[in-house]
Amino acid sequence: MLKTVISVKGGDLIRTALVRLTEVLREVPFLAQATIAPERLSRDVRTDFVLSLRSKIPARSRSLDRRLICDVKASGQPRIAREACLILAESVRSDKRAYPVFIAPYISAASAEICQQYDTGYLDLAGNCRLAFDTVFIRQEGFPNPVVQRRDLRSLYSPKAERVLRVLLASGKRTWRTQELADAADVSLGQVASVKKLLADREWIESPPAGFGLRSLDAAVFPLLAEWARNYRPARNVLRDYYSLKAIPEAEASLTEAGKSLKVPVAFTGFSGAARFAPAVRYQRVTAYVGGDLDAVAKDLGLKPVPSGANVTLITPYDDGVFFGTQKVEGAPVVSPVQIYLDLIQNKGRGEEAASAILEEVIKLLWR
Repeated sequence: MLKTVISVKGGDLIRTALVRLTEVLREVPFLAQATIAPERLSRDVRTDFVLSLRSKIPARSRSLDRRLICDVKASGQPRIAREACLILAESVRSDKRAYPVFIAPYISAASAEICQQYDTGYLDLAGNCRLAFDTVFIRQEGFPNPVVQRRDLRSLYSPKAERVLRVLLASGKRTWRTQELADAADVSLGQVASVKKLLADREWIESPPAGFGLRSLDAAVFPLLAEWARNYRPARNVLRDYYSLKAIPEAEASLTEAGKSLKVPVAFTGFSGAARFAPAVRYQRVTAYVGGDLDAVAKDLGLKPVPSGANVTLITPYDDGVFFGTQKVEGAPVVSPVQIYLDLIQNKGRGEEAASAILEEVIKLLWR
């Protein structure tokens, strides 16, 4: 039976980690009757607890005697996992019986890969784990995060933070100084620092002497776009559908001129924007962001509001950051390829196909 906890640093998370690790070990048949107990920690121990494991192995008629050195963190992000692995590596260096284990509420595939690189076992409270020592091999994977780190995601994908992400992604491979990035994104220095930390926790940025920036396509750009797309909320925008008697090209030309005459920002997105970067994209509806009074623009264009059968959709953006990187393409203002990607990727079928085309034919080229 599990003995009384002698000395475990920290609070409920560490105690829960201790119980969960013990439960997982008990699932191994020949460890079911093993002595599994926490050791008393010395003052100079840098990890959170040590679990002693002693058991007879019938098949080999010998004893299994191991010390599991465990470090528990409140987050399992890659940067934190790597730091924990380095601490654990130092802790087990002089002890042949020691086996390092990293524990967190949730450990992503990227963090799990880091643990394997350092020959460190891992376990999370969602059910994922990999423990491999002597004749013991336990691996469980595929369990989703039961308590997604909503605060973390809300911080990184809030409107102000998204302004920073757009600048980083749409500007291609380059380095930034904090003030320079804050000016480009029109946010505070504190906002840039917050985004930088969240990206650093995911190991998506690099910091050469001249500044910092996103890492490569595979190491940062693709995973960032994928996570942003999963957390992007187009419902924050206000959309209105209209019908125009004009053909699509004429309607778009009229909308461009209306933006100039009314002095309001107008920029095409969705299929209207994608077709200008990837000519193979076909569409039958004008879609554009309008940074002013939609009713005034619609009236100027003679558009008729309709509940169905619309061929023009005008959008009031939830934040003016969507206009960052707007450029003239074939004489029409178009939002950045990054924004087009976000606006299309959640549309199953043709939207996903057009988003993939933008990623392959445009965004990738910025990072080569």
